[in-house]
Amino acid sequence: MKSRTHSAINQDLCGTPVKIDKDYSLIRLDTTEAMIVDNHGLIHGGFIFGVADYAAMLAVNYPNVVLGSASVEFLQPIKIGETMHAEANVTQTQGKKRTVSVLVRVRHKEVFKGLFTCFVLKKHVLRE
Repeated sequence: MKSRTHSAINQDLCGTPVKIDKDYSLIRLDTTEAMIVDNHGLIHGGFIFGVADYAAMLAVNYPNVVLGSASVEFLQPIKIGETMHAEANVTQTQGKKRTVSVLVRVRHKEVFKGLFTCFVLKKHVLRE
């Protein structure tokens, strides 16, 4: 399935789609030096959240999908040189609201999990 949303996203910072199906996506993000916060090579949590958010958007996969809220847990630190895989599944649909479960792994280790509330809008959020 082809992506129908977030067409201008920077995949170097938010990940590259590996698989997109109905109500599902898998995204890969290789960490880089631009993402580290200290001399230990710790990756900033914003990049972990970013790949998870992008996975949620692609699981919904509508042109005008936006994030409304998220409840997340950072389970393990990530360091430079590691590759993240974010897997997202739409678990509930109610009108324009979608609930998406996201799990981020490094190798087989769970490093992040979250529940994202997304909304499918009739027009772009910035259009009047």
